[in-house]
Amino acid sequence: MITNSDTQEKMFSGQRDNEEFIFMFRRHIISMRKGFYGLLIIFALSCIPTFIFLTYDMLLIALGGFVLGLVFFMYHFMIWYFSVYIVTDQRIRQISQEGLFKKNVIDLPLNKVQSVNYIIPGFWADIFKFGVLNIQTIVGDLTIKNVEKPEETYDRLQNALNLSEEREDEEHN
Repeated sequence: MITNSDTQEKMFSGQRDNEEFIFMFRRHIISMRKGFYGLLIIFALSCIPTFIFLTYDMLLIALGGFVLGLVFFMYHFMIWYFSVYIVTDQRIRQISQEGLFKKNVIDLPLNKVQSVNYIIPGFWADIFKFGVLNIQTIVGDLTIKNVEKPEETYDRLQNALNLSEEREDEEHN
């Protein structure tokens, strides 16, 4: 007999058969600012000889600086893009890309979460809508910096925790 869970498409690698995907979030794009700054600084420094010596060779140096800055930016973009947090009805999965070839995966069962709170740390965080999300567990705290729209993420995470508690209560009754 084929059930709905058998035909359900997997939303991420490592998803269990009876696990329901709720939502995914990642850090705010402002967490890539090192990549942006690197691109700008490397390109600006490589343009200085072009402005002094105005030759074709110096233009190639500026172009090389732009390409090098772009490689630096793409490295930071890749780390940002592949570092995600997945919330299901059973757990929070943190997938962190560290460098080109290292990936760190941590699973945190929802029934181990004691509380969740968020902090908007200042003026720029309020303007650009990012903050810090703290997830307190029995084992320790998970602090996620530069979360995009922390209020919305907090609300969705609270809803997932409530759903998990309701399902746990139904199983025990």
